[in-house]
Amino acid sequence: MASLGWLPHRKRSATARSVLAGEAAAEAARKTSLGVEAAEAAAEAAEAAEAEAEFPVVGDVRAAAFFDLDNTVMQGAALFHFGRGLYKRQFFSKRELARFAWQQTWFRLAGVEDPAHMEDARESALSIVRGHHVSELMEMGEEIYDEYMAGRIWPGTRALAQAHLDAGQKVWLVTAAPVEAATIIARRLGLTGALGTVAESVDGVYTGRLVGEPLHGPAKAEAVRALALAESLDLTRCAAYSDSHNDIPMLSIVGYPYAINPDTKLKRHAREHDWRLRDYRTARKAAKVGIPAAAGVGALAGGAAAAAALHRRRR
Repeated sequence: MASLGWLPHRKRSATARSVLAGEAAAEAARKTSLGVEAAEAAAEAAEAAEAEAEFPVVGDVRAAAFFDLDNTVMQGAALFHFGRGLYKRQFFSKRELARFAWQQTWFRLAGVEDPAHMEDARESALSIVRGHHVSELMEMGEEIYDEYMAGRIWPGTRALAQAHLDAGQKVWLVTAAPVEAATIIARRLGLTGALGTVAESVDGVYTGRLVGEPLHGPAKAEAVRALALAESLDLTRCAAYSDSHNDIPMLSIVGYPYAINPDTKLKRHAREHDWRLRDYRTARKAAKVGIPAAAGVGALAGGAAAAAALHRRRR
């Protein structure tokens, strides 16, 4: 508008006034644009500040992640898959295999960890391994993982665990499954280690008894607390992941609880407490019923979404 200052208002032609109007409109638009740009700059600054507090925090050695195993990291129950492999190696009879099969069917249909069925599975497993060498089961466990477990890992949950590893954090499995089986799975996934149910052994031979009780429910929370103390971890900076309401005690003691493929009770609890939810079951079901596009795209999307989710700050 300053360019038209030489023209007295009373002598301006219609054309000049039109130019003036145009310049005024342009100036107003420019000021509005600057306001928008300032707002955008502020938003970008806020995002940058948020990025500095990404989760998981890179290099935070006092943070770690704890993952339940059954139906969280892997589809189905690790104990059942382990039992199938042992049966193939003639560790037990068809009748005992049928018992394992029933336990797995219940587990998948009910979608929950029923304490009575878990106790039954525990007793079955202990009676089977009694008298066997720990090293013998560990060696077979490596083969069993390749045969029955490797293809059942949820890509989305695996990506979540990898995000923690990439941030320089330790990642632990926490499961009621035997610690030997859990350790093999953790090692094969490149995780730090595993907390699992410990079966008593004397001179490397299983006695058929447990040390304490199965690592289930509140026992998992106690195991995580004990490990956090030993590792000098700050639980408020740690994350935990599970599909089951039985693991609410473990999820409740960390700063970043996640419900993964949650059962009904856990989903309700997570929503009430504003916990994050992830469900990777849809893509897996699509793959099982023979939908190639859904299977391929769904699995990749699940993994990518999980990785991206952990590179944004927790709400």
